[in-house]
Amino acid sequence: MARLIDGKLVIATHNAGKLVEMRELLAPYGIEAVSASDLGLVEPEEIGKTFIANAVIKAEAATDATGLPAFADDSGLCVDALGGEPGIVSARWAKEAGSFVAAMDGIHRRLEEAGAKPPYAAHFVSALALSRLGEKTLTFEGTIQGTLVFPPRGALGFGYDPIFLPNGMDRTFGEISSEEKHGIPADGSRALSHRARAFQDFARACLG
Repeated sequence: MARLIDGKLVIATHNAGKLVEMRELLAPYGIEAVSASDLGLVEPEEIGKTFIANAVIKAEAATDATGLPAFADDSGLCVDALGGEPGIVSARWAKEAGSFVAAMDGIHRRLEEAGAKPPYAAHFVSALALSRLGEKTLTFEGTIQGTLVFPPRGALGFGYDPIFLPNGMDRTFGEISSEEKHGIPADGSRALSHRARAFQDFARACLG
């Protein structure tokens, strides 16, 4: 497919950690990325019932406000023993708890209250949406399976990364560098992180 983005692209997020990751993923393609917070855009209400729906809401709101192409991510942690929670309200759990550290403690407490026993199966989901004025919004989704570990390990990454241990690895996302999380192996196989996997599909379809 031909390259669909030239010039400036709005990254429709006010999350500093997510902004860093998305800029790192876009950097090799020479795209000029500006954030929604840089432009003073108001965060839209995320009323979607899925990750894809919320990513679309954020991307289309940014395009409507600026007339520019916009790129948005909606992602979260889904814990099997908690019925898939926190899922699409992962960020809200952290906000209500006061921090991601408190939210991770809260997840551990809920697991114990539910009588769940380790290993605690979980997965991360990332949905990406690309909105362009007058064009159909494109969406992509990536997942990574793993288990949760307590106490949290590592100071790299952000959000729930320190408690997420990808299947087949002995380090949490909090202990893995962004280069390793986002890098696509030389053989072209799947990238490690959920966001990088979704971006891998996005790049193939949209960046030529």
